[in-house]
Amino acid sequence: MQPTDTSNIRFQQAVAFVNQTNQHLFLTGKAGTGKTTFLRYIREHCYKKMAVVAPTGVAAINAGGVTIHSFFQLPFGTYLPTQKTVWGGEFQNVHNKNQLLAKLRFNAAKRDLIRELDLLIIDEISMVRADVMDAIDAVLRSVRRRLHEPFGGVQLLFIGDMFQLPPVVRDNEWELMSEYYESPFFFDAHAVKEASPLYIELKKIYRQSDSAFISILNHVRNNSCTEEDLEYLQQHYHPHFIPDRHEGFITLTSHNNKADAINQQELERLPGKGHKLEARVLNDFPEHAYPVDKELYIKEGAQIMFIKNDKGENRRYYNGKIGTVDRINEYDKLIYVSFPQEKDLLQLEMETWRNIRYRYDNEQDEINEEELGTFSQYPIRLAWAVTIHKSQGLTFEKAIVDAGQSFAPGQVYVALSRLTGLEGLVLKSRITAASIMTDERILAFAQQEESEDRLQRILEDSQEIFTEQSLLQAFAWDKLTEAWQQHLEEFNHRSLPDQMEAVQLSHNIHTSLLQQQQTAGKFGTLLQDLFKEGKAAYERMHERTAAASAWFVKDLDEKVIVPLKAHMDAEKVKARTKKYVKELKEVMLIFERKKLQVQQAAAITDGLANALDREQLMDRVSRLHSPIEIKAEEKAAKAPVGESKRISLQLFQEGKSIEEIAALRGLVKGTIEGHLVEFILTGEVDVTVLISREKLALAIQQLQSNPEATSGTLRERLGDQFSFAELRAAIAFWKKEQAV
Repeated sequence: MQPTDTSNIRFQQAVAFVNQTNQHLFLTGKAGTGKTTFLRYIREHCYKKMAVVAPTGVAAINAGGVTIHSFFQLPFGTYLPTQKTVWGGEFQNVHNKNQLLAKLRFNAAKRDLIRELDLLIIDEISMVRADVMDAIDAVLRSVRRRLHEPFGGVQLLFIGDMFQLPPVVRDNEWELMSEYYESPFFFDAHAVKEASPLYIELKKIYRQSDSAFISILNHVRNNSCTEEDLEYLQQHYHPHFIPDRHEGFITLTSHNNKADAINQQELERLPGKGHKLEARVLNDFPEHAYPVDKELYIKEGAQIMFIKNDKGENRRYYNGKIGTVDRINEYDKLIYVSFPQEKDLLQLEMETWRNIRYRYDNEQDEINEEELGTFSQYPIRLAWAVTIHKSQGLTFEKAIVDAGQSFAPGQVYVALSRLTGLEGLVLKSRITAASIMTDERILAFAQQEESEDRLQRILEDSQEIFTEQSLLQAFAWDKLTEAWQQHLEEFNHRSLPDQMEAVQLSHNIHTSLLQQQQTAGKFGTLLQDLFKEGKAAYERMHERTAAASAWFVKDLDEKVIVPLKAHMDAEKVKARTKKYVKELKEVMLIFERKKLQVQQAAAITDGLANALDREQLMDRVSRLHSPIEIKAEEKAAKAPVGESKRISLQLFQEGKSIEEIAALRGLVKGTIEGHLVEFILTGEVDVTVLISREKLALAIQQLQSNPEATSGTLRERLGDQFSFAELRAAIAFWKKEQAV
């Protein structure tokens, strides 16, 4: 198989929509077009705070995420989007919005996680029901307190192929759901209709290269098979076909018990001793999520299939590759696998799958994956047969399709599209027009696909909207006031040495935050008005934003951060205040991040005013959303290491003078000079920006005789015609030269 080309236009358009807009997306594509590659790419290249969920345990583990039901703590059963009392009978678990929200038992950490979420990725979306999507929407709106926005303002990325396996809905469940939904598919959920996800289809097929086969697959997918297509397929109908043991055929069947029976029968036919391969399960890894059998039984000569892609540069196998167990060294626990047309044997190694949960890390300002348990096993299963359901996502060169009359909608397409070409296909049962049953509602949904030109126009419009939303978010004070309000309420349960003084200070800070919030709200309204005026107002918008940024930084420092820091310093030396001070430090992080956000907002409007190209501008916007790490132990009034300096460097590299950067950021000139000194060591700033060549030569002479000299020592020797910024620049240059 070829690696998916991540540089193709649709792929990059989809990446830009995820990274540079808040647009909801449905990313789809025929089998083998690179949907899994896209998910992996976004996980590795998206700065947003994200979580990945999937409808089943195995799908979640393979996607590197968690199940929908565990993430949102959804009860199993049927959700009905109504306020009316619902009743589903004795054996049905039915709940409406009020009943669902009443059952939620989120702790503070889970609520923080959901409120910080920027992007929710749902993989294998074809199997997700409409009522599950509306339940997710109800939870997100409630917990995030954004009741009038679909999914509470979280961006949704749906990944999957609606022409493959459908959601499971029993007749009695659909009897209840049909009053509220046009179909059980995710796109008929009320919230999804309101969100209007953009339909993007990856086009280039990497699994198949045979144009005739690709054409037939498209016709099967779209319910448009011709008589010629069916006749062509029937040429591969061989009901009594028995493959040679070494040809590498796998049987795709519709039922688990049939696949298991074939595998067991073939295994027993092999001579020699059977070997049991026991998985290692550590800590919490639920049985329903096991990606492969906990106990694998194999023999030498067994036909096996890989269920995972090989890692590293020299990739010997892929998900679905067929091989044969060549020999087993039980003493050393070594297993060797051979492949047709390959001379070298592969020594099999165990793979490890992780069961995770997501947690928001306030100090790092990011959503992390916390490992709960692991499952380690050889990444293979017996492969004389597998169900069509379990074959989804796999690739085979040779397959016997044996589904009888029990095809479910989408199964013909799933089964055929596993193959790399028609030459490897054998049909044990005929495929008729009646057995190709793509739901008409899916075909109608697929009509929403946009052309590349139209997608590009939508992308540019969405980027402009995202820029405006980002600036408004920079001046949103809700998180600050809510965090401090919660802190105030905790005084009812505290007992501090100077309780009354602490309460008074907290009320003063709360008053200041509320005043800032009011001012920020008015400024947000002004920004919206200026955006309505368009490009003609960009220069005025920047002037107002730079002034607002400087004012908010100063006001936050003087009325919130500095007095709070003094209070923390006073409290931390007292008895029984450790927990209290720790909580104050966590809130302080929120204030510090807000300072950096309003400063970055001025950098964005500067880009608008100076007509930066789109990519440069979106890079500035992304910085406002990127996780900002601030160590809780650092001085509160001090900017976090690295991030504030990077903002100054960014502006300097774009042609701003030191004086302009200082004015733009509401900082003194010396601070900006200090920021730039740091990048002399990395080579990103030329030393002569901060000190003349003549002065540098004099400073270097002193450093040659006294390499450990500080800026203070040098100034004593060279005189006050040298500024400290110049001397620090010289020292940085000296260290850089000595390190070469």
